[in-house]
Amino acid sequence: MDKYFIPLEAGKFYHIYNQGNNHETIFYNDRNYIYFMQKLDMYLSDFVELYAFCLMPNHFHLLVRIKEMEELTGDAADRLTDRQTDRHSKSQRLGMSCESSRLGMPLSSELSCSLSELASEQFRRFLMSYSKSINKQVERSGSLFRKNFKRKEINSLQYLQNTIIYIHRNPLHHDFTDDFTAYRWSSYDRILEDKVTKLKKQEVLEWFGDKENYRYTHLADIDDDIEQ
Repeated sequence: MDKYFIPLEAGKFYHIYNQGNNHETIFYNDRNYIYFMQKLDMYLSDFVELYAFCLMPNHFHLLVRIKEMEELTGDAADRLTDRQTDRHSKSQRLGMSCESSRLGMPLSSELSCSLSELASEQFRRFLMSYSKSINKQVERSGSLFRKNFKRKEINSLQYLQNTIIYIHRNPLHHDFTDDFTAYRWSSYDRILEDKVTKLKKQEVLEWFGDKENYRYTHLADIDDDIEQ
């Protein structure tokens, strides 16, 4: 399936990445990196869990898990209900519905489809909001990012480990630093900190066994085709 249109399904892990339009800069100063993470939290923390990230001057990488329907609370749960209500209303008026509805699948599948759409919409809103701020800051117009963000489903423990290593080593791969372990705008060092945050650091360390093995495995190169 096209890497731009893979559905973001509940309970699944995804490597999500995008770059500046025509390889343009998307982060101009430290405040931009901080603002990006604040916007990510604002738009997405109700819908996804964050496991790893890396922000570079002209592109970014995220490793996330889409939350299950029963994990949604507050406004996120209300929006899912509203979307499902709208879907049924539209279906009745126009004969339009999710693929699951057309196949006569149960309500749980229809809800899953609605959640997938809602998660994708939140990513678009997040990137659009950040883009507007940068456009205003540098007095530019037009799309800051490539039109559609790329996403790859991560379906094994080995793939999870490799993707995390790839994300953290990416600044070295693109010559943004000589020491990826000291790069400020990635989750590599944050995962090693004991401070409690929304970043799912304990789960990541468990995938690698412990902190020592986490450090050790990051010293190995990972194939470049993870991003392709």
